[in-house]
Amino acid sequence: MGSSSSEECVSGQLEELQKQLGKKQKFEEAVSSLRALLQQSYPSASPPLRQKIYAVVCRVATVLRTRYTAPGFWHTGIGLFEQAETLVSKPSEKEHLRSCISQAREHLHLAENPAPAQNNANRGYLFEGHLTVDPEPPRPQWLVQSDLMNAVATLAAAESSHPTEERNLSENTANLLEELIQNFEDSIPEILEDVAGAPRAPPASKKVVAKLPVITLTEEILAKMGKGAECAICREDLQVNDKMQELPCKHTFHPPCLKPWLDEHNSCPICRHELQTDDHAYESWKEQEREAKEERKGAANAVRGGEYMYV
Repeated sequence: MGSSSSEECVSGQLEELQKQLGKKQKFEEAVSSLRALLQQSYPSASPPLRQKIYAVVCRVATVLRTRYTAPGFWHTGIGLFEQAETLVSKPSEKEHLRSCISQAREHLHLAENPAPAQNNANRGYLFEGHLTVDPEPPRPQWLVQSDLMNAVATLAAAESSHPTEERNLSENTANLLEELIQNFEDSIPEILEDVAGAPRAPPASKKVVAKLPVITLTEEILAKMGKGAECAICREDLQVNDKMQELPCKHTFHPPCLKPWLDEHNSCPICRHELQTDDHAYESWKEQEREAKEERKGAANAVRGGEYMYV
């Protein structure tokens, strides 16, 4: 009974700490209390309680990613993640916490293995016989692709004239081809965007986002969503009493996850449904595109109708 009562007490403390994580002025204090609780209770906790402690640690990572960007908050978080990583035993949990630590280090610009400083890092480059002041600019994409294609062609020709070295040459050719394909894949989205002339979607309208309904998950709703339901943005498992914001397409996400996503992408992460923006020029372009699409569809149907008449 004593152990059960103690775990219920810890569980209550965890629920309270999770609420405090959402309040900026209480975040650091809550993380400090969570670290103490982690140290004292996790080693002797039952599997369900361990899972609950781990879930709150993961919530810290979510809150940092979606709300708090100041270095002080991230320094607080990285200490928690490093402590938790030494205590958890499940490989998947350890891997996730290492990912959180890596992300925190990246946010704080803390290199895992800082490279030694190089005196010539900012030196210029030789251009038409003169040393420039500025560092050499990146090579244009078309030149990189041209060099790769020439290298592939040269190796392919060498393969046909040196059959005894075929294996090594084939491996080199395959590596170059893979690099060339990757290079094209990286540039295709930009090329398509330029060809289509499609402007980047501005952030969703703040008024529209503010009006999106917020629901509280109940056991009944979770049951309908099915086992393993998660927020598609932060990938955390959904729990009873989680607040979820619903888009017009009926997909739901944690409100603190959804807002920054809509600011950057302005579309549903699942079905790509786009929300209205405050940019009148963009909305006008969207309307013109919609009308043009309908016209193209109508013209295509008319052509098909004509073909059927002559069959």
